[in-house]
Amino acid sequence: MTRKLKGQKILIATHNKGKLEEFAQLFAPHGVVTTSCKELGLAEPVETENTFKGNARIKALAACKASGLITISDDSGLCVDALKGAPGVYTADWAGPQRDWMLAMRMVEAKLQGVNALTPAKRKAQFCCTLCVMWPDGEERYYEGVAHGQMVWPRRGKLGHGYDPAFMPDGATVTFAEMSHAAKNKISHRALALEKLIADLF
Repeated sequence: MTRKLKGQKILIATHNKGKLEEFAQLFAPHGVVTTSCKELGLAEPVETENTFKGNARIKALAACKASGLITISDDSGLCVDALKGAPGVYTADWAGPQRDWMLAMRMVEAKLQGVNALTPAKRKAQFCCTLCVMWPDGEERYYEGVAHGQMVWPRRGKLGHGYDPAFMPDGATVTFAEMSHAAKNKISHRALALEKLIADLF
């Protein structure tokens, strides 16, 4: 059966305002109406997997069952080469229960300093995103995107969210947090994953 999302109402399985805004902007040209777990008052499930795909499935399954809507979940994170891929799936955990992203960025920088990763070549990192689309009948599909870049310090910019002020994508001279939403949405890990989703489902 051919699956299409154009014109559908889609639940974005997130409580993260920044992520929801990105999805809404990226989907707007395709006639998709989005809502979120926060708007529907749905609880956040415990993420117990050690891969982005596994955690994306947990979130999509819980939200889809609770809402009865086609659901898209996103599990994404920052993977720093010099830190052996950390924080990875624990990206949000490094920000603590209050989601203090300044704390998280300082922790990454402290750990980079601790392993003497002081030059751009030693500060390579990737933002990774896995999207899971789940239908109420149980079908599921996955799409991945990776944005390569490097960690910078001090942090720069006030746009974006999460670790954006400390991440400069390859080929750019500004961080994600210094870019307009439109510019970031052309090259971000989420945008790259969504390109694959749109090519498949629209």
